[in-house]
Amino acid sequence: MSRPGLRERKKQKTRLALIDAALDLFAEQGYDATTVDQIAAAVDVSPRTFFRYFATKEDVALSLDADGQEILLAELAARPAEEPPFTALGRAMNTMITILEQGDTADRSRFLKARELIEATPALFAGGVRMMMQNERLLVAEIARREGMSPDDLLPHFVVSLFTSAIRVGLEACGPGELNDLSDLTRHVERVLELAERSLRPGWDRPAPGDGTVSGAGPGSDSGEGTAGDGPVPDGDSGSGRRG
Repeated sequence: MSRPGLRERKKQKTRLALIDAALDLFAEQGYDATTVDQIAAAVDVSPRTFFRYFATKEDVALSLDADGQEILLAELAARPAEEPPFTALGRAMNTMITILEQGDTADRSRFLKARELIEATPALFAGGVRMMMQNERLLVAEIARREGMSPDDLLPHFVVSLFTSAIRVGLEACGPGELNDLSDLTRHVERVLELAERSLRPGWDRPAPGDGTVSGAGPGSDSGEGTAGDGPVPDGDSGSGRRG
């Protein structure tokens, strides 16, 4: 992969500087008391420059979550077509976490600081939920595409709702002030996915005959049953990008 050009590197540097300044100001004086003008001044840029990167101060606070959700969707689209939907979602999530874990110290610190801010700020928590709901619709569309179903069918909605609910449980297990290391978050999320794996019947997330597929049953659903180990994060999967 080629390295980004100088212009792109400068834009990324400015974007991260705005995020860092915003997070610091939110922590020091509160989210509500902080203005866009103050964030821009802390980076020595104009408010107009700020708005080239973010539409609102909520956007800058939630930007890292938004980045993560874009990675999740891209990784899901890249998963092999034969994987059951919930498995593909779990492995895409694992890859997203791995990318974050393999970032530098500043990236990890920035993410943890943003997570603590969101959990401790009702307005941002609500904004994060709205963003997650918007992203769920994109995940539903991708699951439906993979399974040859309409996005209006119930199964893709149920699969995604169960997955995002599990992830939300993992996130909420780390309350404000409890995230000292990214491994804490990783452990909680993986534990919830393991609980889901134990609770679900193999093949539950594949369309059965009559489930409303666009062109017959989805991939690998001839009998409506899955195979053993169809859970979200099986051990030893070389494609998951996670540690064994």
